[in-house]
Amino acid sequence: MPTAHAPPATVAPLFTTARWISDPAFAKAPLRPLLRKNYAPVTTIPHNDALSNRHVLVRGTCTLEKPPATALLAITADDYYHLWINGVFVGMGPAAGYPHKYFCNEWSVGPLLQPGLNVIAVQVYYQGLVNRVWYSGDHRQGLIAELRAGATVLAATDARWRFTLGQAYTALGTAGYATNYLERFDSRVHPVAWRTKGFDDRAWQPMQVRDDDDHTLVRQPTPPLHVYTIFPKVIETIPGGLRLDFGSELTGNLSLRARGPSGAVVTLGFGEELRADGSVRSDMRCNCTYREEWILSSKDDELEQFDYKGFRYCEIMAPEGVVLDRSSACVRARHYRLDAERFSWSSSHAGFDAIMQLCLRTLRFGAQDSILDCPTREKGPYLGDHTISGLAHLYASGDLPYARKGMADFADSAVICPGLMADAPCAFMQEIADYSLQWPTLLLRYYQHSGDLATLQELLPVLQGLMDHFAAFRRADGLLTDVLDKWNIVDWPANLRDDYDFELTDPPKPGIHNVLNAFYLAALRDANAVAAILKLPAFGDEARLRDAYRAAFYRPAVNLFADTPTSQHCALQSNVMALYAGAAPAAAVPAIVALIRAKRFSCGVYMAFFLLKALAVAKEWSLIWELLNDQGEHSWNNMLREGATTTFEAWGKDQKWNTSLCHPWACAPLPVLIEDIIGLAPGQPGWSTIAFTPHIPKELTHFALRLRVASGEILVEHRQGATMIKAPNQVAVITP
Repeated sequence: MPTAHAPPATVAPLFTTARWISDPAFAKAPLRPLLRKNYAPVTTIPHNDALSNRHVLVRGTCTLEKPPATALLAITADDYYHLWINGVFVGMGPAAGYPHKYFCNEWSVGPLLQPGLNVIAVQVYYQGLVNRVWYSGDHRQGLIAELRAGATVLAATDARWRFTLGQAYTALGTAGYATNYLERFDSRVHPVAWRTKGFDDRAWQPMQVRDDDDHTLVRQPTPPLHVYTIFPKVIETIPGGLRLDFGSELTGNLSLRARGPSGAVVTLGFGEELRADGSVRSDMRCNCTYREEWILSSKDDELEQFDYKGFRYCEIMAPEGVVLDRSSACVRARHYRLDAERFSWSSSHAGFDAIMQLCLRTLRFGAQDSILDCPTREKGPYLGDHTISGLAHLYASGDLPYARKGMADFADSAVICPGLMADAPCAFMQEIADYSLQWPTLLLRYYQHSGDLATLQELLPVLQGLMDHFAAFRRADGLLTDVLDKWNIVDWPANLRDDYDFELTDPPKPGIHNVLNAFYLAALRDANAVAAILKLPAFGDEARLRDAYRAAFYRPAVNLFADTPTSQHCALQSNVMALYAGAAPAAAVPAIVALIRAKRFSCGVYMAFFLLKALAVAKEWSLIWELLNDQGEHSWNNMLREGATTTFEAWGKDQKWNTSLCHPWACAPLPVLIEDIIGLAPGQPGWSTIAFTPHIPKELTHFALRLRVASGEILVEHRQGATMIKAPNQVAVITP
């Protein structure tokens, strides 16, 4: 299968003698072609549901006379693995990938090796659902692993590796949008010691070598997830069990020890909120019902959940005769590492500090191997979300490889449609036009922050394909019309579109409307900027498109932009996007600002980012700060009033029918603070020089910001009206 672009030059062969091995049951299952356009027919090859939710426990061994001090284990599995060496947990992976670009991890495991027999234990999971999490449901399953010390192969997957089915894991239905199976873990049939070298696996079956495997394997460009233990802040004894409060939203799975009669069922309820009576609301408002079970064996049992959830509270209910070890209750948390030493913020403004902490906590737990839509209902990345959450995470982490991977993951979907998919890489085929048109901005932004010219050159064919795809929908004046192959979102939820006067159906109806064309204008602007950097011809005439946009949507009588060429309705979104895309004439700017001042955040949290950035175009710094600290029902302060520990999908819990309470697309305050209030920007690509244009409000009498950029650490301190900046290179101070 062809790739959307060549793999990075750093990718070298990962395996020399290892073979791809699988559960033999999958050898008889025909591969299911899942890559398709959003509205194209679904594959007619049925899925073998007997293979769904399949846990396979795999063991490989090697005998070492003198273990090397350093050794690397290269490994991947489809869909996912947990890895142990000699009974010690190593980690999990890989990041989701299409078969034509499937990620592999490398683990440094030298200290875990012992003289004599060594056991590599891998729990391989095939989910079998078509969703936003993995590229699953395709009948591809198995793993490949190779342990090396330098050039010497110490162990490699082959037909001698043995497996058994993990019968302890059965399903209690699914949660979210068929996002994950709810688990019933049965300690009676779980081989507790299977990961250790003393375990007898002679009754296990050999794995099957698959010379027909078609994965194209590449090194994962980012490190594996950070996995660690979080203990509850409060453990409350309740009739029949325990209630745990971990203090804030987190992502992970529960670990607990208990003893009770064989067959006794412990029920587990997880939630983000408590009900009025103090019980845990496990039928969460985000469309996930997290109720699971644990069956005891009469021994000292330990709960071993596999998949993760997003939650704050847990309610554990046990029948009479069961003893729960409350001291063992904890969560094995998992997320992409966000190092506290790379970013810090403190100020004289306690209210805004609370908002910043809300964003930082969201970016911590909402970032798995990709920045997620949410860690509950979808558990997958979305391109439009990435415009906001990816930028916020880049500032909070300084992690350029993570930013590049997020952008490149969507580029890899070009094999499905040159116009790119809305969520990638995964098996759920969804296309959103206004999301796709934000990809050129991601590409340009990555270059500005990294100075990585090679990536611009490498991804140029993807950019060309994207622009060519949308060019096919242009009418004579260059505006997009009848874009029928992708949905349009404009803003979300639909009830916060300010009565946008264009019917947004899925599939879409023919016609032309404002916001999609504003995103197209911004896409052309940023694509042309990339072309100029590469000294190539422009992708199109931006001035001509701007003129056509004004002719179609601008209403001089009110100095505002209408939603369609024939409408007189001027929604907030239409005017925010006109200003953001650089299409508003000078006469319109005061009117648009007045509209924003009057309507404030009468839009979704998603559009709020573009609203704030549009105000930056208008140099309305005081209004930006005012809105960041707004106290109304549509504000970050409203989230805090409603008990948020991470940012919500909507402004309030009840403002959407299925509100996620951990949604990274609501992290706009963090990048807006840095770029538009403090005024930091790369002066040259890669931050080789730093532009500093402060717009400090009087309410911030003092603050301290520390962040990591490509060229090093930047420290900005403001006190008694004076602002000081320390940076690793030249700073250009621009007087506002």
